[in-house]
Amino acid sequence: MDYTVNILALGIPFSVALLLASLGEMFNQRAGVFNLGCEGIMAMGAFLGMLVPYVAGRGGPVPGAFNILGLLLAAGVGALLGLFFGVVVVTFRAPQGIAGIGLQMFGVGTAGTLFRHFVGGTQSVPGIDRLPIPVLSEIPFLGPVLFSHNPLVYLTFLLVPAAWYILFKTPWGLRVRASGTNPRAADSMGIRVNLVRFQALAVGGALAGLAGAYLSLCQVKMFSDEIIAGRGFIAVALVYFGHWRPLRIMGGALLFSLAQALQLTIQGQGIDFPYEFAVMLPYALVIVVLAFSRESLLLGPTALGKPFNREMRT
Repeated sequence: MDYTVNILALGIPFSVALLLASLGEMFNQRAGVFNLGCEGIMAMGAFLGMLVPYVAGRGGPVPGAFNILGLLLAAGVGALLGLFFGVVVVTFRAPQGIAGIGLQMFGVGTAGTLFRHFVGGTQSVPGIDRLPIPVLSEIPFLGPVLFSHNPLVYLTFLLVPAAWYILFKTPWGLRVRASGTNPRAADSMGIRVNLVRFQALAVGGALAGLAGAYLSLCQVKMFSDEIIAGRGFIAVALVYFGHWRPLRIMGGALLFSLAQALQLTIQGQGIDFPYEFAVMLPYALVIVVLAFSRESLLLGPTALGKPFNREMRT
């Protein structure tokens, strides 16, 4: 029972960064753009998220407002990077895959360079502490698993039904889906396809930046060059696995994170199990799951990855 509680209590907060980035990528792809630069935006978010409280307190405790400012700065810069990506792939119609890799390298490199300039070396911040929910956190088993996390964990899981509602029940969500499924028909109905794609990229960038800030402020409470560790690419893969639907994406994020929690538990408990295989397990799981998700090719937005030229109607 203790092992189960430990794995679940670790896995749920581990899933938050993936879930935030995946939901943002879902809006991008629903609008017809896939952003492989998610990893770079997350790296910038991770650096900027911890920079504000670090500068304010030099590693010591700071009022919670500085942590919130760090989150807002990370989300804001993430949105700007999303718009910058939009200029490249929507306005200039550059190949989305190549441009995404370029943004990934730009974000990771810039974050590392700025970190060494402004911070210097490895420094930790107090970050955002857990906020157990009174009464509910005392419930056996469910309390430590569901109600003993930091505030961003609760807000992120509330974002899942909110994202579903926005995507399937609002006029903007309809425009996003139309832009990614049949942009020519959407344009004939008066929808400004490229504007909608810019909006979706801004939303996706903001959520990716917030995901990075979650890592540096809530999960590891520091910044390093390897802090993202491929989560941006996994977030893109989870959108395919989740068939572009928030609830299924949440399931994928939890599956990967529970595998990660399992490998940490194996190491922490000193269980005789090959270390290399334990570290590899979550990433191997993503490949296996994607291999059995071939129907995603039939369910995805039909205009995904295709630029829209209004004048040429293509």
